[in-house]
Amino acid sequence: MSFEFHEVEAADTIRLEPYFKMRPTFVCDSTPFDSFLWQALWNVEYCERDGKALLWRMRLDGEWHMAVPSCREEDLPYYFEESLRYSHEVLGSKLSIYLADEDAVRILNPDPERFTVTEDVDSADYVYSAESLRTLAGKNYHKKKNHVNAFLKEYGDRAVYCRIDCGHTLDIWNFLDRWEQMKGEEVGEHLDAEAVGLHNVLMHCSEMKVKIGGVFIDGQLEAFTMGTYNEAKKMAVIHVEKANPEIRGLYAYINQKFLQEEFPDAELVNREDDVGLPGLRKAKESYHPLFMARKFHIREK
Repeated sequence: MSFEFHEVEAADTIRLEPYFKMRPTFVCDSTPFDSFLWQALWNVEYCERDGKALLWRMRLDGEWHMAVPSCREEDLPYYFEESLRYSHEVLGSKLSIYLADEDAVRILNPDPERFTVTEDVDSADYVYSAESLRTLAGKNYHKKKNHVNAFLKEYGDRAVYCRIDCGHTLDIWNFLDRWEQMKGEEVGEHLDAEAVGLHNVLMHCSEMKVKIGGVFIDGQLEAFTMGTYNEAKKMAVIHVEKANPEIRGLYAYINQKFLQEEFPDAELVNREDDVGLPGLRKAKESYHPLFMARKFHIREK
């Protein structure tokens, strides 16, 4: 059987969802939306196999890598071999599987004579208690609650949280222009790819199961966030969250409000990785994750 790969389109984020439910995971790409959002960075493409699996490939720094196939646990070894065959016969290279989740590594148990398995620490996702982030109860969240209270005291009568739709595209772009100027440093290629992804999402948001929330102050958008829901794990996945850094408590407020309004039944929250940035790592650790969804690189020797 030949291998036909396709770019992830907006409609695919719903059509391909059954494959993701075959072996639910705790990582941020446990919903198909993540592959669509970050397509400009990862050049993600998929290949359907027998209606039983998706093979994945991505192009990084000019080289093709595979991802863990989306399929049932019992079928994973077979489609791992399919990925191996594709790498050998079509790409003409040794197999490289990028960002494999911890369960996949356990299930595959790659032969150490043939493969190396290396953890990618900077790509581990932060997973939290949803109830803790909705309530900010307890001493671990005392500072966060103080920040939210300070925000409400200063802006409570002027701030409005609302669900954002495709009609707010201009508000988001105007905010992002201001946000980039305020942040200054950050992440170059990563940020550029995110901007492309956000543009694609806003062009097609009515076609996808993505929730977007925003906070307007005096009628101007000052924060927005977007997330999807991993039903099998009862886990909200927060793909993007941005707020005016000059407004105290705004990040904590939209974090809490978004979960309260859009994911009231979620038990877990995945807030993605820290990309190895110390400032982002400190911010994510300050919310006290329950655990890290670890990821690994499997390479054929």
